[in-house]
Amino acid sequence: MADKEKSRAKAEQVKGKVKETAGRAVGNERMTAEGRAEKAKGNARQAKEKIKDVFKS
Repeated sequence: MADKEKSRAKAEQVKGKVKETAGRAVGNERMTAEGRAEKAKGNARQAKEKIKDVFKS
């Protein structure tokens, strides 16, 4: 299950980065902000998984 969560976190980070970049390209501040939020959510999920890995060892 940890691999699934790590993949999900990475997917959120990538999706957020793409959305943020697209928002900047077209000048859409809302899309840029949504992208940043998704990227931050992915970063938080990834950090949680890393912490879980530390305590498993």
